[in-house]
Amino acid sequence: MTRRGLCLVIAAPSGAGKSSVSRALLDSEPALHLSVSATTRAPRPGEVEGIHYHFRSMEQFLAMVAAGEMLEHAEVFGRRYGTPRAPVEAALQTGHDVLFDIDWQGHRQLKAALPADVVSIFLLPPGMAELERRLRGRGTDSEAEVTRRMAAARAEISHWDEFDCVLVNDDFTATVDKVRAILRAARCTPARQPGLRDFVAGLLAGG
Repeated sequence: MTRRGLCLVIAAPSGAGKSSVSRALLDSEPALHLSVSATTRAPRPGEVEGIHYHFRSMEQFLAMVAAGEMLEHAEVFGRRYGTPRAPVEAALQTGHDVLFDIDWQGHRQLKAALPADVVSIFLLPPGMAELERRLRGRGTDSEAEVTRRMAAARAEISHWDEFDCVLVNDDFTATVDKVRAILRAARCTPARQPGLRDFVAGLLAGG
């Protein structure tokens, strides 16, 4: 039977391990692909159109929004970022799952656009002290930046109950295993198997 893909959203405050969990999941799940966002910022050295981002002018980006061609979008420090609708819907129709690196606001928009296709996970740190330790351990942020990130983390965490699943990332390997289990279970729901009804009808008819 053919399977409809799903949109897997993993959200978390900075320092909670979202990037590491996402990389581990992408490495182990060949049917899962990272969503490529559109942006109005200029390409950085080494970035490739269509692989790292879809680079668009402000006029092009706003035209896509006006035409309903974005599943979600936001403005960050004067630049626009968003998820083009067409490649995501094409992936879902061909049975491929799409991983989204978005925050709670993007998740809310995506859920509104594709309510039957989104499975969302929120990662919590084991504690705020541990989160601060991780942020300071990077060694690249100033004291003011750490303070800003901690405030942003509290704001992000306040939206935990908008997500389908919530995990405390206190053990990296266990967290990856749980996320993988959620993904694999979601693939088996009736909504993901459009041919299931006909298949079951055939079974009951003795075919």
